[in-house]
Amino acid sequence: MPDFTLKVTDVSTVNAAYRHCYFRSIEAAGRDWDIAAPAHDIFLQREYLAILESNPPVGMRFGYLVFYRGDAPVGVALCQIKFFKGDDNINELEQPAKEPCFFGGLAKWFKRWVAGKMAADILICGNMLLTGEHGYWFDYQKITAEKAALMLEQALNEVARTAERDGIKMPVILVKDIAPEHREQGKILVNKGFFEFVIQPNMVLQLPFHNFDEYLGAMSTKYRTRVKRAFKKADGIVKKELALADIQRELPRMYALYREIANNAGFNMVDLNEQYLPALKQDLPAHFRLFGYYLDNRLVAFFTTIQNGKELEAHFLGYDKEINHDYQLYLNVLYDIVRLGIESGCHTVVFARTALEIKSSVGAEAHDLYCYLRHQNQLMNKFSGTILDYLKPVEEWMPRHPFKTHAEQEEHAS
Repeated sequence: MPDFTLKVTDVSTVNAAYRHCYFRSIEAAGRDWDIAAPAHDIFLQREYLAILESNPPVGMRFGYLVFYRGDAPVGVALCQIKFFKGDDNINELEQPAKEPCFFGGLAKWFKRWVAGKMAADILICGNMLLTGEHGYWFDYQKITAEKAALMLEQALNEVARTAERDGIKMPVILVKDIAPEHREQGKILVNKGFFEFVIQPNMVLQLPFHNFDEYLGAMSTKYRTRVKRAFKKADGIVKKELALADIQRELPRMYALYREIANNAGFNMVDLNEQYLPALKQDLPAHFRLFGYYLDNRLVAFFTTIQNGKELEAHFLGYDKEINHDYQLYLNVLYDIVRLGIESGCHTVVFARTALEIKSSVGAEAHDLYCYLRHQNQLMNKFSGTILDYLKPVEEWMPRHPFKTHAEQEEHAS
C-alpha cells in the first residue's frame, strides 16, 4: 500500500504557520518523528513503533502524525485503526451468570443488542497495547497546550475524512488515556463534540524502596505474611529469564497461556500477534524482559516487562488457570514484577488495568485516565455516552492497603 502524506496549514495569532503531516509507516515519518518524539518515552520512539508495526495485533493498521511550527517538528501522535464489533469484543457476555436471574439475563441481552449495532473502523489516538499517555506528545515550549489540542483534533478529523474519501468508513474517533493533569486538553476535545469517559483505572505502584526486604518491611504484618505464604505456595516452581531462543521454543505454549487469560477478560480489543514478544526481545533487548515459571519442566506461567526510563511497564502475561490457586501463580508474578522494578532502579511499576483488587494488595494505587470519543454522525454522537455506559466493563473491587500507616511506622520505629 503506497504511503500518502496529508498536509493542513493554519495560521496562529502570531502569524506562525502550523501544519501536520500524516504517514502510513513509521519509517516514512522518519527523522522528523525522531526530532519531535519525547526522549523519555520509549513507546513513542521509532524503535518500538517499528516492532509494533511489523507485528501488529489482528486487524490493526497504523498511522503517524507529525506536527510542525514552520519547518520545525513540535509534536507527534500515534494513530491505530482497528475494526471493532462490540459483541465480538465483550467476552463477559459469553459466560453464563453464576446465579441465573431474569433481570440479569435481560440486561445482558440488551447489552449484546446494543453492542451488536456497533461495527466500524475506529481511529484511535493512543496505544491499545498499553495503559497511559503514549498517544501523543507536544513540545509545550514551542506550542501552547490549547493550540496542540486544537491541532490534534483537526488532524484526526482530517484523517477520518480522508479515509472516507478512500472508501474506508471511520465514523468513530477515540483519544485514549489522558492524565488528570492534562485534562484541560480533554476539555477542548469536549468542546469539539467529544464525549469524556473513564474505564478501569491504571494501577501504579510507587517504589521508594532500596530493596525487596525494605518493601516487605513497609507492609503490615497481615500482608507480609501473605507474601511469605504466596512464596511458599510456589515451592516446586522454577523461575527463569528466557533468552530469545527459549522464547521461540516456548511460543506456542506461551501464546496459549496468554489467550487463556485474554479470553477471560471482560473487554478485549487486542488480539496479540504471536511474534510480537519475540520481536521485542530481539530488537529491544535492553528494555524488554520475559520470565517463565516451570513446573515439572512445563511452562505454567510467564510475564513480560518493558523498562521505560524509571518506569517499569508490566506488559503481557499468561498463566495456567487450573493450577493458579494451588501455586499462587498470579500473585507470585505480581511480587516478582515488584522485585524486578526495585532491582532495576525504577521509581514506579505500571500494572495497567484489570485485576484491580489483587494489584492493590501488592501496593498499587488506582489512577484515573480520561478517554474521549466522538461519533462523526452528530445524531449518533448524542447517544455515545449512553452506549458507552452499556459497553464499559464493570469490576466490583475493594482497594487494599498493604503498607503500614504513618502512625504504625512511628510506633514500629520506637
